[in-house]
Amino acid sequence: MPLLELNNIKKIYFQEKPNEFAALDGVSLNIDKGEMVAITGVSGSGKSTLMNIIGCLDKPTSGVYKFDGQEIAQLNKKDLVIIRRNKIGFVFQNFNLLPRIQAVTNVEMPLFYKGTPPKERRQKAKEAMAKVGLGKRLRHMPNMLSGGEKQRVAIARALVNDPAIILADEPTGNLDTKSGNQVMEVLHNLNQQGTTIIVVTHDPKIANQTKRIIRIQDGKIEQ
Repeated sequence: MPLLELNNIKKIYFQEKPNEFAALDGVSLNIDKGEMVAITGVSGSGKSTLMNIIGCLDKPTSGVYKFDGQEIAQLNKKDLVIIRRNKIGFVFQNFNLLPRIQAVTNVEMPLFYKGTPPKERRQKAKEAMAKVGLGKRLRHMPNMLSGGEKQRVAIARALVNDPAIILADEPTGNLDTKSGNQVMEVLHNLNQQGTTIIVVTHDPKIANQTKRIIRIQDGKIEQ
C-alpha cells in the first residue's frame, strides 16, 4: 500500500466565478514508503499548494487524499495536528530555528510539544544531530552556524520524532552549491535508512538528485 495516495485532488481559491482559481486541478499520484521524490515547477505552478496538502497543513477542495491509509478529509484539526507532529518532519528554506536557544534545544522542540521527558528528549536530539553530522555543534547558537549547518539542524529537528516522511521545501534555496550538496547528501543518507523524502524545488539540479521527479504546471501534473 502506498504511503501517500492522491486521487483527483483539486484546490480551488475564490470559489465564486469569475474569480475562481484552481491552484491544483485534478492531481493524482502515489508515493510509496522509502521513496525519494522531487516535486518541481515554476513559481505559481501549484507545487507549494500540493506540499501543504501532502503535509496536512491544508485540505483539498475535492478529491481523496490518504496518508498511510487514513483519509485526511475525515479527520478533525486535533487529528491533523497529531499526524503532523508524529508522522511528518518539515524542513523549510529559511530554517525556522529559534535564535535564542542552542542547536540541540531547537532539535528537541518537537519532542517538547509531544510531552517527551527531558532526559529522553535530550538523548534523541543528540542522536538526530549526530545523524546529520553535527554531533560537535550541540551547544552552538544558530548565529554561530553556517547556512548549511543551520539547515542540517533543521533536518535533525524534522527527523527527531522518527517521522514516516520528511517534506523539504526548497531546502537548498538559501545555500551555496557546496552547502546545498551537503544537505542533499544528508537527505540521501536518511532515505537510504528508510525515510520517505519529498523535496519541493524549482532547481532542476536538485530535482535530478532524487529518484523520481513530479513536474507541476498550472495545477496539473505535467510529467
